[in-house]
Amino acid sequence: MSNFPHGSQQQQQPAWIDGRTADVAERERSFIRSVYAWMFGGLMLTAASALWVVMSPAMQHLIFGSRLVFFGLMIAELGLVFYLSARVTKMSAAAAASSFLVYAMLSGLTLSSIFLVYAQASIVQAFLTAGGMFAAMSVYGTVTKRDLTSWGAFFGMGLIGVLICMVVNMFLHSPMLSFAASLVGVVVFVGLTAYDTQKLKAYATAPQLRENLAIYGALALYLDFVNLFLMLLRLFGGNRR
Repeated sequence: MSNFPHGSQQQQQPAWIDGRTADVAERERSFIRSVYAWMFGGLMLTAASALWVVMSPAMQHLIFGSRLVFFGLMIAELGLVFYLSARVTKMSAAAAASSFLVYAMLSGLTLSSIFLVYAQASIVQAFLTAGGMFAAMSVYGTVTKRDLTSWGAFFGMGLIGVLICMVVNMFLHSPMLSFAASLVGVVVFVGLTAYDTQKLKAYATAPQLRENLAIYGALALYLDFVNLFLMLLRLFGGNRR
């Protein structure tokens, strides 16, 4: 029989390994799984609604036959993003989930336009590249010990610059400006992916509204991935229909 006290094995563990540490780590893992489950579900809904439009001439006529309908859908998307961002901590989990899923569906309706503009090879290439870059930066944002808080402001300003360039180019129609804006956009959304991923750890330890914050985190990462994909598609889009 051992001469050591019954609890000696616990005393030999590193000081940072205790019940509280293990509980926090499990909460983080559970929360992050929830975030990516919501994000994946949103992307699947977006893909399904986009496929619906591609396969239905009637839906194509409804959405693209009138600029009013198309831009109305885009305005509704923006409205839902701002609504979720401002009200996520004040609404029920069911309302937050419904808003996110409606947004994902509307995004699919408008994003279906890429299948009418770009060749399938360009879409696949952009999607696979975006997936690889997103996965790499998500891992980096999760495991890095570096505080990425400053990245939010830096890449946020970069995003504003990209949007301004894109609006200006609507009038100039400059291929070089379009290329530059897309290239900078890729860098911006790669950085925001790492930044938004690291923020999930802070959300995971919130005492309440964790499901709402999981949906909000999923929305942020969803936007990062979709916009990264679109920026890459603009770069790879030489093979247009």
